[in-house]
Amino acid sequence: MNLRFLETFLWVAKLRSFSTAAEKLHTTQAAVSNRIATLERELGIRLFERDPRTVRLTPQGHTALKRAEEIVRLTSEFRECVGDGARLRGQITIGTVDTIVYAWLPLLIEQMGNRYPSVSLDLNVDTSLNIARQLLEGTVDLGILMGPVVGADIRNLEICRFECEWFAATKLAIPAEPLELVDLVRFPILAYSKGSQPHHAIQRLLEAAGIATDEARIYNTNSIATMIRLLCDGIGMTTLPPAVVREPLAAGLIRRVAVNARIPPLHFHAAYADRPGNPIPAAIAGMAAEIAADFQAFADRML
Repeated sequence: MNLRFLETFLWVAKLRSFSTAAEKLHTTQAAVSNRIATLERELGIRLFERDPRTVRLTPQGHTALKRAEEIVRLTSEFRECVGDGARLRGQITIGTVDTIVYAWLPLLIEQMGNRYPSVSLDLNVDTSLNIARQLLEGTVDLGILMGPVVGADIRNLEICRFECEWFAATKLAIPAEPLELVDLVRFPILAYSKGSQPHHAIQRLLEAAGIATDEARIYNTNSIATMIRLLCDGIGMTTLPPAVVREPLAAGLIRRVAVNARIPPLHFHAAYADRPGNPIPAAIAGMAAEIAADFQAFADRML
């Protein structure tokens, strides 16, 4: 029995689509159909009920799914035990957020290349909400995001926590003494995208300070690069992890501002689907945890 056919069976069962499984496996829909048909002939059962819109497991397919998962998982564990990272081949799709890109993502990619030279990478930078959805849909293998992500077979590993501070352009005439939040509403507040955890945190701060929505201007963006550019140009103030603004901070373009209101720390998770036959997401999640810890210790010393 061909292991690749079992892996194809697992992906079709997960995605409920021959065409989507073909895209995930980087092959054709015809190849996927042939693999499933061959597997059904070998087993002497029908694995899927097919209709124009979707496919669904038959009762025999449900029974076969559990056994196939076990076989693929054991095979993967065997390869990991007797082999090394250099022998692993394939592709992984990682979804992450701008904050991680500006912090330690390059270190993770470098280490991935050293340990898994035959694994290619698709990188998707998006919001945590979108990455969580893509992870649940199976279009992302590993998400590094503000989590956790709740879903069947999803594993979450908390990898780092970033404290946030208020920053403003050095050229802005802002007093050095601690300010109240109400003192800042004459400036726009540069915030993460709507719906994000930091955006909601800022809204709660404003409500707690008795500041009406129409009294404060909040400029939302899902791009840290945009936020930093606007910050350096004096367009507004923002609250961000110091690690992601270390370069403009070191260059003297921005400075810390003491404000008697802080948003909660940003908690980041590595989330992945615990699927048999694909050990790479779990391995890279472990790498991410180690790199994040080392980076945090370095950033704390430097900042």
